[in-house]
Amino acid sequence: MNALLTILALALSAVVVQIAPDAAYGSSAIILCAVLASVAGLIISQVKTDKTFLVRIFVGGLLVRMLVGLLIFHFGLQDFFGGDALTYDLFGFVQLQAFRGDRYNQAFVKMFVGEGSSSGWGMVYMVAGVYSITGRNMLAIQFLNAVIGAATAPVIFLCARHIFDNLRVARIAAIFVAFFPSLVLWSSQALKDAPIVFLLAVAMLVTLKLGEKVSIKYLVILAFTLFGLLSMRFYIFYIALAAIIIALVIGTRAMTAQSVVRQVVVVGGLVLALTSLGVTRFAGVQLEQYTDLNRIQRSRADASGSAESGFARETDVSTASGALAAIPIGTVYLLFAPFPWQLTSLRSSITMPEMIIWWLSFPAMVLGLWFAIKYRLRQVLPILIFTSMLTIAYSVFQGNVGTAYRQRAQLL
Repeated sequence: MNALLTILALALSAVVVQIAPDAAYGSSAIILCAVLASVAGLIISQVKTDKTFLVRIFVGGLLVRMLVGLLIFHFGLQDFFGGDALTYDLFGFVQLQAFRGDRYNQAFVKMFVGEGSSSGWGMVYMVAGVYSITGRNMLAIQFLNAVIGAATAPVIFLCARHIFDNLRVARIAAIFVAFFPSLVLWSSQALKDAPIVFLLAVAMLVTLKLGEKVSIKYLVILAFTLFGLLSMRFYIFYIALAAIIIALVIGTRAMTAQSVVRQVVVVGGLVLALTSLGVTRFAGVQLEQYTDLNRIQRSRADASGSAESGFARETDVSTASGALAAIPIGTVYLLFAPFPWQLTSLRSSITMPEMIIWWLSFPAMVLGLWFAIKYRLRQVLPILIFTSMLTIAYSVFQGNVGTAYRQRAQLL
């Protein structure tokens, strides 16, 4: 198996160099990917349980993502699958010029990221950082995301292993994350979905660890992970933070005097760490702007009315009662769309094989949820609270099947 993976990696690298616009372009993307993958592989190899499987699943997931990313890049399908990639490419390059002292570009990128209070400034900085090494090279960003997406599978393995103490469950979870089509697709492009899903997985794993014992190392990792979420998609940060604090307060084990002290120390340390990172500087503006139901209604109306894939166009979420009424239909579309009668384009039609797998898997997920709530409620609490809150939030302000399909990756 190791030899096969090595041969496939070398063959794919040779193809990348051959079909890239020039050899240096492809080579720089491959070198960056190889360095980051080596670091990730070294970290994964330190896992004590089933490390050979984890390294192989990481490499397999990485190669699949590199291949999908290469096809999207070579055939110019960025706008077809995710037009945001072109936006991040542009503003990442502009941000790099701003870092180098160009005042015009500094003003230009500031209109997009604001004062750090808008969503996505972390992705712009990440792209700029990579471009400072490789030059303007979108393929390098795609391969970076491929590494991040593939590395999510071992993290999910560790989460499942920690919660259920079952090797088979952990392996199946890792395999699904490594190869589930939509998770591969969204982590093969120059989009922020791959970092967001990875950061969420790490945040939940570290929360599970902190529920067992106080650790400065895990507390620091959790603070920086949450800050990363804030920089990528701020509302996910607030939902994750709420879920994590609630879970830490309740605890993952039976309540004792020692556990109460531990939970207070962990929550206090987390709040202190986030405050020192400047989170409170963003919170006021973000919460005031983005909890405004009128603003949410305008955004939802634009999404539902701007394309054929819009749904529930008559829904008005500008009032509390309207927002509550939108949740049932919104949840159905978020979890199960696109439906067969909505396959009106090539883009929606190619999702059908995955949707069939997902619909058939859903009963198993319900059984797994029942088991987790009955036997592992405290351990699964941060994940359960987060996914429930995010599902409700997306159900209210999502009005487009395509966007709902993309956001579902965070729930998957």
